Amino acid sequence: MEQKLHHRNTLKNAKRIVVKAGSKVLVQSTGRPNSRRLKLLTGELAQFQNDGGEVAFVSSGAVGAGREALGMKTRPKAMPDLQMAAAVGQMRLMSVYDNLFGKHHCQIGQVLLTYDALKHRERHLNARNTLLNLIAHRIIPVINENDAISTEEIQFGDNDVLAALVAILIDADALILLSTTDGLREPDGTGKTRRVSHIEEVDDAVLGLVDDKQDHLSTGGMASKLQSAQIAAHNGIPVVIANGRKTGVLTRIFQGLDEGTLLFPKERNISKRKRWIAFFNRAEGHLVVDDGAAAALGKGKSLLPVGIQAVEGRFKVGAMVDIQSQSGKRIARGLVEYGSDEIEQLKGRKTAGKSGEVIHRDNMVIL
Repeated sequence: MEQKLHHRNTLKNAKRIVVKAGSKVLVQSTGRPNSRRLKLLTGELAQFQNDGGEVAFVSSGAVGAGREALGMKTRPKAMPDLQMAAAVGQMRLMSVYDNLFGKHHCQIGQVLLTYDALKHRERHLNARNTLLNLIAHRIIPVINENDAISTEEIQFGDNDVLAALVAILIDADALILLSTTDGLREPDGTGKTRRVSHIEEVDDAVLGLVDDKQDHLSTGGMASKLQSAQIAAHNGIPVVIANGRKTGVLTRIFQGLDEGTLLFPKERNISKRKRWIAFFNRAEGHLVVDDGAAAALGKGKSLLPVGIQAVEGRFKVGAMVDIQSQSGKRIARGLVEYGSDEIEQLKGRKTAGKSGEVIHRDNMVIL
């Protein structure tokens, strides 16, 4: 209880926040932007900034808004149609946001991201610098995935993941994921459910409480929110999943009140470069190591070829790979000094060629 109160009180002191609103919060069932709800939400965000805070807003709803404008009755499945709907809908949403934030004397800037952009180190840093410069000039970044050019290979999957990565990218003090429920719910023993006030770790027991139902508006769900929240929480950022349809919900959260489901932040001090390695890259393969190598990695050692038992996947020098124990548990990830074919030849040997390490400890993160 004391820990819960501590983290709720921490939210009262949050200066830089990332707020993500899902499609079902922002648009009606037809895809038309919900003007009343958008007015209330932008009002709360504007008030937070006008009181001295810093805001980044991750907005879904572009595909839904475009679908309504194009007369589509259901969410398109073909990638070209999704891209077309997103291109049309993004313009509609930004027009609404520009008008609503402008009434509170807040300027906004549109930022469209792809996973591919954040994966490459130089573009990753450019995205960070752009967002921080907007915030420094009191301009609210309105962020969305660039659906108009995304393909299945580079999609974030949903904006919950994007919001978590943005929170890490700009060193946010808090992340708020707004949904259509008041957080995670659990059975109360009477056939009904009650809100889970806080979570220390997202494990199988927590995920077992989720009962997501897909619909024509959104791609995410509670499982996505929990898993995305854990990414941010493991970087020391408290996360609240709350009901975006509830009037004044953001104000209540930042008053430290018991609103939504709070995921406790972890103590984690790693460099920005290692955060990029850990969270902004997708593994192109994985290496299975023996118990001795796993123990050495836990002590901060580099990965040597002698401890590698198996190579899975095809990848080149510099690729991101996961490192797994013999039991299949993911224990680390890093950038390889050799391609998969070379590692296959080197595995089990005591020495390597041009470089003594397959993955140097400076290019590795223990998970």
